[in-house]
This record gives sequence, structure tokens and C-alpha cells, in this order.
Amino acid sequence: MSWTPSSWRAFPIKQQPTYQDKELLEKIESELSTYPPLIFAGEARVLKEKLAAAGRGEAFLLQGGDCAESFADFNAKNIKNLFKLMLQMNMVLMYTTGKPIVKVGRIAGQFAKPRSSDFEEIDGVKLPSYRGDIINGIEFTEEARIPNPKNMLKAYNQSASTMNLVRAFARGGLADLNKVHQWNLDFIKDNPLGKRYDELSTKIDSSMKFMAACGLNSDTMPQLHQTTLYTSHEALLLNYEEALTREDTDTDEWYDCSAHMLWIGDRTRDLSEAHIEYFRGISNPIGCKVGPSMEEDELIELIDALNPNNEEGRLNLIVRMGASKIREYFPKLLKRVRDEGRNVVWSCDPMHGNIEKSSTGFKTRNFDNILSEVEQFFAIHKEMGTIAAGIHMEMTGNDVTECTGSTSSPITDEGLASRYHTQCDPRLNASQALELSFMLSDAITDSE
Repeated sequence: MSWTPSSWRAFPIKQQPTYQDKELLEKIESELSTYPPLIFAGEARVLKEKLAAAGRGEAFLLQGGDCAESFADFNAKNIKNLFKLMLQMNMVLMYTTGKPIVKVGRIAGQFAKPRSSDFEEIDGVKLPSYRGDIINGIEFTEEARIPNPKNMLKAYNQSASTMNLVRAFARGGLADLNKVHQWNLDFIKDNPLGKRYDELSTKIDSSMKFMAACGLNSDTMPQLHQTTLYTSHEALLLNYEEALTREDTDTDEWYDCSAHMLWIGDRTRDLSEAHIEYFRGISNPIGCKVGPSMEEDELIELIDALNPNNEEGRLNLIVRMGASKIREYFPKLLKRVRDEGRNVVWSCDPMHGNIEKSSTGFKTRNFDNILSEVEQFFAIHKEMGTIAAGIHMEMTGNDVTECTGSTSSPITDEGLASRYHTQCDPRLNASQALELSFMLSDAITDSE
């Protein structure tokens, strides 16, 4: 079957809203299709090259950000805090491993969320589930939970504003290596982790002074003054993605210009359904979540459907098994892909398989389980002689209390209620994410 940006509409589809006003939906889709792209095809091609390097072990993928972006919490401070956290983690990983870090944010488009149930019930009241701000409202009212096509326009405008600010941070001086101390977020400066980061920053300062004495500084070397943070999100709402799909005039290829990289979730990766059909036709680097229900033959078929030319950097397989299941389910999949010579970029999502309910009723994740899945992921790759190429995390640059444990931020079940702000799933706070990056750098070094 020939592919078009709308050919997915002929296929079964999961995790989609039912819009009441079809005429309004078509009007919004038509309007979006005239809007400027949020990214350029050339940027996506550069990212694909960098992911290819990560797949070969020559770089490392750091992908992270919000579980779900929010219209209500949209402000410059939140964006800046996440950007600074990504810079901190980048510096820890790059300094320790000696590899370039490919930074990809779950940002500027991460508005739609798959749900385990179509409905939510509270105190005997049953309403449609919240599916992310691009679809409906988080407030538990009948009116808020009605899918509203106009939310796609607001999501686009917020994404455009976020992209603008991220580009300004990346190019305007905030990423300058002479400011490495300034990236330390206020609420972690005084804890042991903040002090450890400051010790690393001091070493980098010394290196920068030596380089400056050799005539190499931020004025003469843009690499010391600028960086790039690519954008990504789960391309769940295909009405939105189709409207932002553009044909590149240089290559005649189609790109989803809503983000540099898009991924398919574990719930929507059916080979005979709409999301696979849409993804097979776009030329962006793409990802697909790989959970414990994935079978070996199914995974090979999926790889061949999404990456028929076996292109390096094209397909990122994001493993999300859970700490208690990864050792049982992942090795056989990894071995099959290795033995069949498929080019993929393997990364670890230690978040989605480790959700649990706390004794106080909050959905949470335990830091020890997150760390355990990461360590097992790297150990399995070392045993197989393959490349553990990246990490994929739900995290925030803010001081939230959503995941329990860790040395730097020892949150208990009782402490979750203090600053539990997520729109959907629990995120690592900045302290926990930075702590994980130090431990991750050790795991990368040990696996080589």
C-alpha cells in the first residue's frame, strides 16, 4: 500500500479521543496544516546521524523531560530548570565517559498520554480519562473531560514558544562552559550531590583556563559557547501529527515537523494498526517502546516495518521492562536482533515498568528499582557484546516529591504529598536525576 500522511486513517487505531464536533475537528486540522513547521528536516537528519553514532558506541543518548507537559504550568522558569538539568547531566556523562552526549528533551510537544482505561471513577462518578492537555482537561468535571480539537492549536502555540526559548538558551550563552557552576539548581546546591557537581565544575573550570591560555575560548570556538537540545514526544494523537507533516523540498521525503524525534508507545505498536502505518512513512529518527509483552518475531517484524533499509540512527528501541522483569525478557530480544544484524539504537526507559502505588495512595516509582533496571540493562548489553546507547527518563528540573528513595532526595511514602505536581506519572526531581547521571556514568564505564 502506498503511503501518504493520511493513510493511517484507513487502519484500526487505539488510544484516540472521540471528538463530538467532527466539523470543528476538520477545521482545526486544516488550520494547523498551514502553520509553520516547528523543526526543519535538516535538523532531524543531523539528529539521525548523531543517533547512529550512539548506536555504534561513539556517543550517548540522554533523553528526558516531563511525563506530560501542561498548559497551566507553562512558564520560562520551568523550561529553564529542565534545560539546566539537562546541561548538568550532559556534563557529568560527557566528562566521565569522554563521549559526546546527544541531548533530546521530552519537551515542546509531549501533551498526549495513553491510558490503561477509557474511564476514571472517583466517589462513584465515572468520567472519560484524562488524555493530556492536547485532548482534554485534567479537572474531574464532565465539561473538562470532553475532547476539544481547539486544544491542538494551544499545544502548537505553546510548543512554538518553548522551542523559541530553548533555542535562545542553547545559542544565547546559557550553555557556555564558563558558566558550568551557574547550572547548579538552587535547591540542590547545599546537599552532597550539589557539592559533588561543584567539584566536577571546578575541574572543568581548570580545563577551560588551560584551553584559554592556548588561545581556545568561547569567542573562537562555538562548541564551548553553544549546544543543541533536540525535541521529542510520543506521537499519539495522529490528527495533530498529520497536520504538521511536511514534504522536504530538498529530498522529497516526508517529515513530521512537530518534533525532531517521535516515538510509538508500548500500547500502540500493533503492526496492523494506524501508528505503525503513520511512522513507516516519515523520515525523522523514530523510537518504539519495547515492553515485556514483546515477542521475538514481532520485534523483528516491527523493525523491518519501521526501518526497512536497516539504516543506522533511524530506529531507537526504548526498553521498558521493569526491574523485576528485564533479566527474564530482554536478553532473548537483544540476542535475536543482534544475530539478525538489525541496526537499532538501544536505550533504557527505567521509569514505565517500575510504577507502584504507595502506602499513602500515590502513584510513585522507587529510585532503587529505577537504578536496578539501568544497571541490569548495561550488564546485559556487556554480556551480549552489544551497545547500550542511551537512557530515557521522565524527570523535571523542579523540586517535586513524586519518586521515593535515593540518597540525594530521600522521599518517603509519607513525604509524597508535599510537592506531588505531575500531570500523570511520577517524575524524578532534579536531585534524583542528577544522582542517577553520576551512577549512570559509572555503569557506562564498567560496561566498556
